[in-house]
Amino acid sequence: MLKLNDHLTNQFIAPHERKQMECQLSAARDLLDGRTCPGSEYTGWLDLPVSLPGETIARIEETADRMRRDFDVLIVVGIGGSYLGARAVIEALSHHFSLSLPKERRGGPLVLFAGHQISSDYLHDLLEVVEGKRVALNVISKSGTTTEPAIAFRILRDRLFRHASREELAKHIVITTDEKRGALRRYAEQMGLTTYVIPDDIGGRYSVLTPVGLLPIAVAGIDIRALLDGARSERKRSKTPLSEGLSAVDCYAVNRILLMRKGYQAEILACYEPSMRYFAEWWKQLFGESEGKDGKGVITMSVDLTTDLHSLGQLIQEGPRVFFETVIDFANVRHDIAIPSDPADLDQLEYLAGQPMSFVNRQASRGTALAHVSGGVPNMRIELEDRSPESLGALIYFFERACALACIMNGVNPFNQPGVEAYKRNMFALLGKPGYEKVREELLRSSAEDKD
Repeated sequence: MLKLNDHLTNQFIAPHERKQMECQLSAARDLLDGRTCPGSEYTGWLDLPVSLPGETIARIEETADRMRRDFDVLIVVGIGGSYLGARAVIEALSHHFSLSLPKERRGGPLVLFAGHQISSDYLHDLLEVVEGKRVALNVISKSGTTTEPAIAFRILRDRLFRHASREELAKHIVITTDEKRGALRRYAEQMGLTTYVIPDDIGGRYSVLTPVGLLPIAVAGIDIRALLDGARSERKRSKTPLSEGLSAVDCYAVNRILLMRKGYQAEILACYEPSMRYFAEWWKQLFGESEGKDGKGVITMSVDLTTDLHSLGQLIQEGPRVFFETVIDFANVRHDIAIPSDPADLDQLEYLAGQPMSFVNRQASRGTALAHVSGGVPNMRIELEDRSPESLGALIYFFERACALACIMNGVNPFNQPGVEAYKRNMFALLGKPGYEKVREELLRSSAEDKD
């Protein structure tokens, strides 16, 4: 069960302030669950843990089993929500050094990623790594024309399958895209490829529990039914009537809004497990793209602790008082290691002899939280039993719902991203894409004026 421990925010948020927020929270819950909030056409994720058809799950598992059996590598081609959720779960639950393990030790193909940037060096090195291996692609894009994944797919298709027959391509490529429209849908139909649907009522950053995320996660050997079970349990807890008290999701959303209104402009997501790094990247997109509009939003940051205490710890402790911190905490580790005794004690660690590393990590976490609070940094802790598919499923749903509620309480649409189009317009113009000639002329004129 996921729990929120927020007692280290008590000196920053008074009980009456939380109480006064309950009316706003109640209204936000009604708007979200009643599908009447801004962007309500993209709320399909709300019931996804209980509404995803069993036949879809079984089909995903069947495709994943085939790919696990037939291939050494799966390359997931996508950007933003089309890859971050899958990568977050895979890296959180897999061996830290999967790249170095043989397939037999991993139990399945290596899952790698492309199309999330435009670095030719990255793609060159990726092609070098997969040379001579049996490679499959899962290409994920609603339109099929998003620049980064479209370039990667074109190059990978050319380098890996230039001489492949239609029958061979159908074995190696799986497409996840719009049900009826788009370039990838047309390509898949022309080539007879296996396809999965990106639901129309779920945006990219909320799509990890759809085939967008579930297929790559299943190929990595992770139990997607357990992941959905965790999300299903958290969904049930999050819908507890307010008359029975605020759920963990409610408390987190309310705390974020109150801290933001008090001038805490940046939230730091922290974890003491390095495998959670990409989960933090997914979280940053979820909140950053949902909240960051109309001049509003909390700045999203993340740290790997204790590593970053030796780089960013000083800033958090004594820098500008604009941070609050949310720590993801797992009660149990998968593999503990005891610290051996060394009577010479040159490293001055003998006082820890016999203690498990998890004990040291936990005390570092407790000590850091107390230090940060004493330095004026409010601290919340999300407590989970273990690093398991169930826990990650609960955590995904927790953050998705909290994000939507916080946005509604702050008066912004949680599900659109109008600002994302600005850079695309300029990039297309500078690249010479047809239809952007006037924009290109404006940009070149502005550049010339800047030089003058």
